[in-house]
Amino acid sequence: MSPTPPKKLSKGQLAYEQERAAKAGKSLDEWLKMKAKADAAEARGAAPKPVKKPGFFTRLIDKAHKPI
Repeated sequence: MSPTPPKKLSKGQLAYEQERAAKAGKSLDEWLKMKAKADAAEARGAAPKPVKKPGFFTRLIDKAHKPI
């Protein structure tokens, strides 16, 4: 599986990422590589979301449809 090519950043996004890289004491290239690596690691280790409990009205309707 080949890594996805870096997406094109708008001028505003590029300026924002440059500021973040400067705060972290890294060059823009190093920052973007580090960010891409972190995103890939998060995507690999992403666990499925837990099943959400049905809402109040859904539970109420389900109870109303059950036989007595």
